[in-house]
Amino acid sequence: MRISQRALQIEPFYVMEIAKAAEQVQASNAYRSSGKKMIRLNIGEPDFTAAPLVRESAMRAIKDGTTQYTHATGLGELRELISHWYSERFKLNIDPARIIITSGASAALQLACLALIEGGDEILMPDPSYPCNRQFVQASGGTPRLIPTNDKSRFQLSLEQVKENWNKSTRGVLLASPSNPTGTSIAPDVLKSIIDFVQDKGGITIADEIYLGLSYEDQYGHSALSISDQVISINSFSKYFNMTGWRLGWMVVPPSLVAPIERLAQNLFICPSTISQFAALACFEPESLSLFESRRSEFKARRDLFVPLLNQMGLVVPVMPDGAFYAWADCSAVCKKLGLAGSWELAFEFLNKAYVAVGPGRDFGLHDMHKYIRFSTASSGPELQEAASRLNQLIGEKS
Repeated sequence: MRISQRALQIEPFYVMEIAKAAEQVQASNAYRSSGKKMIRLNIGEPDFTAAPLVRESAMRAIKDGTTQYTHATGLGELRELISHWYSERFKLNIDPARIIITSGASAALQLACLALIEGGDEILMPDPSYPCNRQFVQASGGTPRLIPTNDKSRFQLSLEQVKENWNKSTRGVLLASPSNPTGTSIAPDVLKSIIDFVQDKGGITIADEIYLGLSYEDQYGHSALSISDQVISINSFSKYFNMTGWRLGWMVVPPSLVAPIERLAQNLFICPSTISQFAALACFEPESLSLFESRRSEFKARRDLFVPLLNQMGLVVPVMPDGAFYAWADCSAVCKKLGLAGSWELAFEFLNKAYVAVGPGRDFGLHDMHKYIRFSTASSGPELQEAASRLNQLIGEKS
């Protein structure tokens, strides 16, 4: 069978490859006799499940039989509630007509790329960045152009880099704030300067803001929508609202983009999950919002617990995350101590000997990725402490 070049060019999602390897380790006699539990710090999934009112709302929808198709752009009531959330949380006046409910943030990114990117278009992105984002660009016929960043720029693009790399093929930028894998955000003045430059060039700015609700510092917790209504903002119910498996997200688009996105959504997805949409209505109840804020504080506490432990064992986090639930650690010193080539080998060392699964740097970019490992800090405090203890013991044994 002939496989399309599009499919052949898509790289594996290495975090998921580590997950498969972890399952194999768990089937081994050594693991079974160890008496230890596999600690999974490789996947960015909150250990919190959907809020009680959300689960109740879903069960009510099923019981009442409200499970048929919705409008392709989502329930009007849900779009209204999201608009109100923007008003209350970010002081933004977002017309509900600009909000399109999608089958997860992934569908939103796919729709945005299909609507805006032609074959040969280049999209500027920071290196490192979430691997699936560049695959959406590539699957749409575009070319993701990864620009190396470092700790001095908080692993985010600068205006100077965007200017230097802009050429006749450049269509725009795809930014993430807070970022996966680094948990760092773009400084508001830098973000504004980039958006202004891109608009002057007639380009597009796609802002991945799925972790925006999990910002921990006031200076960074602002949506790109506050800068321009021409920004395409991608968001999700997975992270702040703890609804990962429900596959529900949304996008905010300029008025001129609503109709094209709707046509694409009608043909590609029909509509987002009806049950998930009815469940998500309960996210905006005061009781649920209070719970999400409590959980946000807990995620921050986990960051504050785990990052210092990583630093102490030589897995240095060069920029303290200001959002999300990740720690982007320079593992080069530890790799040297253990006699390993880089983070890919180190990830398997941690997996096979400490039963701790982590995300290797190769997933997230091309530049110096052998030096970095991503840790998810979405697990409980005791589990993070146990993981740190095991890793510290393993590293110390080689001293």
